Parts: sequence; C-alpha cells; structure tokens
Amino acid sequence: MTKIVNSWNDWDPLKHVIVGRCDNGMIPPEEPATSEKVPVDSDMRGMWGLRPLRTVEKGNEALDRLVKILEDRGIKVDRPTPLQWNQKIGTPDFTNDSMMGCMPPRDVLLTVGNEIMAAAQSFRCRYFEYLAYWPLMEKYFEEDPEFKWTQAPRPRLTDKSYKHNYYDESISLEERLVRTANKDFVTTEVEPMWDAADWMRMGKDIFVQHGLTTNRAAMDWMQRYYPDLRIHAVNFPGDPYPIHIDATFVPLRPGLIINNPVLRSPRSSAPSSRQTTGRSSRPPSRPTPSRPSCATAPFGCP
Repeated sequence: MTKIVNSWNDWDPLKHVIVGRCDNGMIPPEEPATSEKVPVDSDMRGMWGLRPLRTVEKGNEALDRLVKILEDRGIKVDRPTPLQWNQKIGTPDFTNDSMMGCMPPRDVLLTVGNEIMAAAQSFRCRYFEYLAYWPLMEKYFEEDPEFKWTQAPRPRLTDKSYKHNYYDESISLEERLVRTANKDFVTTEVEPMWDAADWMRMGKDIFVQHGLTTNRAAMDWMQRYYPDLRIHAVNFPGDPYPIHIDATFVPLRPGLIINNPVLRSPRSSAPSSRQTTGRSSRPPSRPTPSRPSCATAPFGCP
C-alpha cells in the first residue's frame, strides 16, 4: 500500500515535499488584510499588478536550484500548477481585482499526520490560491488510501472580518510594537482566519503565532478539530509585522529551537475563550506512526 502523506514535525528526515512556483505572480491590490502587512519602506507599498519579469525569473531560478538540491539528495519534489493570477475574482461578499501566486505552499497547506488541510486565509486575493495544489491533492488521494484531504471552513471575508482604518501611514514603529504586544491586529474574531505558515508542528503540540494573518478564532476551531493535540498560542512582542512563525521561531530537533535574534523570544498568550495555551519543560511528545514515516510537507520561500 502506497504511503505518501505522514508528517508530524519539521525536523524528521525529509522524503517528499512541495516546492512553489513564481509564474504569473502578482503584487495584489490593496485590501483590508494586506495594507498592514507591507512595511512602509517596501517597494510594494502603493503598487499592484504583475510582478516585474526579472523578479519572477530570479524567484524561479532560486526555487529550481532548491528543487535540484533536494532531488540530488533523493527527495521527491512536487510542484503546483499556476493559475492566471491576474484574473479578477469575486464571491457574494467581495470582489478583488487580482489574485497573488503560488510561490509559498507553506502559507496554504498544513500537514498534520496523514492529513493535508487547506488554510482559511484572511487575504481576499488568496481566496482561490488552493486551486494550484488541487491536482496534487487529487493525485495523493488516488494513490494513498489513508490520505485525508480537507479544507478548513472558508471565511466569508466581509468587512466585518477586519478593523477599518486600522492602518495609518503616520503610525510609528513604537506604536506598532505596542499593538503587537497588546495582540491588537487587523483581523477581527467573527470567523476563523489563518495562514498555515503560522503553525509550527511539534508532534502532539502545535505552536501558533497570533498576528496579522491568524486570529484566535482559528486556534479555537483547530483545538476542537484536533482534540487530541495541544494548541499553544504565542506572541512575538518585538515584531512590528507579525506574520508566519517560521521566519521567527524554528525547531531544529527536540530540545533545540532557533529564534530570530532581532526579535524578543515568544511568550504564551493569556488563556481566553478563543484559545488554548500551555507550556511544557519537556520535549513535546510525538505520535508513533503505524508504519515508517514518509514526510510530505509544503515548502516555499518566506
């Protein structure tokens, strides 16, 4: 019986991985969730449209080199199928002038054991990004009888999902840091919203960054969905743009974590009705697979 998907952490020997593509990549138009994410000194501020061809080509060259490095080590690599990301999209609740791209699979797909779940992202421009990975999910589903293919509840992303006038060009860095420390972010709690890159898997323990791309409702939903796992909310008070935990806090093996030296170490958020938190002085436990592990996990560039 073919075993394709089985991964509980980010440090076991890698056997199978998804690496993204930069093809047709877009700088998305401004929307409620994106303004706060883009630093004020970024060249992307105030721009939208097709990414310059030279940056797309450089990005693809880097990803292709990564693929060769992985394949030279005997690791199987799959790639997504890019869409025409410049298409206008819409739902009954919103319209957007374009999508974004499929360079970072780890933003969209979360692997827990033999399950790959598509995230409930807060960016309207990323609402249909999961479609780039559906051919791969269909293939895994056909070939691996134990593979679970799931989609988290899709958020509606109405205006109620965001704090209006949250972003202000005149806000100082110090004010941003105060907001981060106070866990005051652009998303509201009316529905679960999350990026897969905010979730750090350590066996039965999952550490989740509460920030600009993941809210507390998402942690609440995930704890109910995985009652046998422990969900820990963490906050990085030294990060003025808190998104994606793997750019800040990465486990290298049980008992060893590397932390971004520019940012202060994380601290657990206070418990609330919207989250489950906890700490442990011991290395997290890990479920024992019923057969040898064949790790499949999304991979992309930060």
